[in-house]
Amino acid sequence: MRRSIPGLQVPAITVTFALALLLALPGCSPAPKDGPAPRPDDGTARPRETATTAGTSGPWKSPTTAVDSVAGTVVRFSTHSETLNVTIDEDSPATRDFLSMLPLTLTMEEFAGREKIADLPRPLRHEGSPGSDPGDGDLIYFIPWGNLGFYYNASGIEFSDQTVHLGRYDATPQELARFEGQEVHVEVVR
Repeated sequence: MRRSIPGLQVPAITVTFALALLLALPGCSPAPKDGPAPRPDDGTARPRETATTAGTSGPWKSPTTAVDSVAGTVVRFSTHSETLNVTIDEDSPATRDFLSMLPLTLTMEEFAGREKIADLPRPLRHEGSPGSDPGDGDLIYFIPWGNLGFYYNASGIEFSDQTVHLGRYDATPQELARFEGQEVHVEVVR
């Protein structure tokens, strides 16, 4: 069957194919109906979603876009009388997911004379996060147990792809001991 355009004979299949091709091109689909995007300078712009930020929840909003890093973010762990700052120094799916959980409250406990640990409310999305060779002063995420670990005696601990490095802190074992058994509030401070 042929459709007739005055002065031009075009098969119907050609017209259908051309329309389908045009609709598939970027910029040819209808505009979103939720209005214009917020201006980035007014503080309400939403970061672009990527595989590492899509689907995260929680009130913490990344001050970064998909190409910027979360490295340098400072997270404060505090009780009624103690504070401990951790500087996030890795940008990975695990660190981004951890930050998306904040603020939250945890309880820390001693583990094996090497670290203080705290259970998270759910496992971190860690796919694509590199393993690590933890050292003293490292905050890590231990994949099999789904918990955080504050290493203070990492002597003899070797590289593991099950141990994901999140950040660094500066505290003695005695200072860390003051957090044991306490409700510890965790929040982003900058």
